[in-house]
Amino acid sequence: MVGESAAEGLLAEVYAKAKAASPIGIVAPIMQTMSLRPDFLAAIQAASRMHFSDGALTRAQHEMIASYVSALNRCRY
Repeated sequence: MVGESAAEGLLAEVYAKAKAASPIGIVAPIMQTMSLRPDFLAAIQAASRMHFSDGALTRAQHEMIASYVSALNRCRY
């Protein structure tokens, strides 16, 4: 993984967007696991914004479902 302080180019840009969107001002560790493919990370980030936006479900409901599924799968993220 590439940490925030070592990020350059496209990865630094993607990290900056992730940090700005984070309620606690960090690049989430789950995002950093994809740091070797900044192009893929950018696509995941875009899909995540769309997925977690309000629609039929609120963002909070999306987050609760994602957390529940992660717990079922014993995933720390």
